[in-house]
Amino acid sequence: MQPDPEVIRALAELLNETGLTEIEYAVGDHRIRIARVGGGRPSESVTIAVPPPVSVAAPPPQPEAAPAPVKDVIPAGTLTAPIVGVAYLSPQPGAAPFFRLGDTVSEGDTLLIIEAMKVMNQIRAPRTGRLTRIFVEDAEPVEYGAPLMLIE
Repeated sequence: MQPDPEVIRALAELLNETGLTEIEYAVGDHRIRIARVGGGRPSESVTIAVPPPVSVAAPPPQPEAAPAPVKDVIPAGTLTAPIVGVAYLSPQPGAAPFFRLGDTVSEGDTLLIIEAMKVMNQIRAPRTGRLTRIFVEDAEPVEYGAPLMLIE
């Protein structure tokens, strides 16, 4: 399957507009990965998925090491980014934000918008609670899984 040049162009434009260093897009077994090289224009590369290697016998068990300290623990109740894009805290530039710290939100309320490939995706509250922390700034690029807000 040949990659669609329009998809590659749209991904490269998204990379330029957001300041991200890398973006990956997958459809079935085919993946497209575009990464910024040295701060210049993004380089385009197409990666075709390869079947996983055949497993070999496991090495002998090693003595247990102490567990590594956990960094960047995401607190329970944290809303994370479901997609890569640019987070907007208000419905349009210059408008008041959807919510402020301390506000009570209801399940289904729009908390912010993430723009991805020129599509505005409304991110809704997964539950009712009080907004106790906002991890992102308005118009800030976000990665998949990045913490956005904490609802307690």
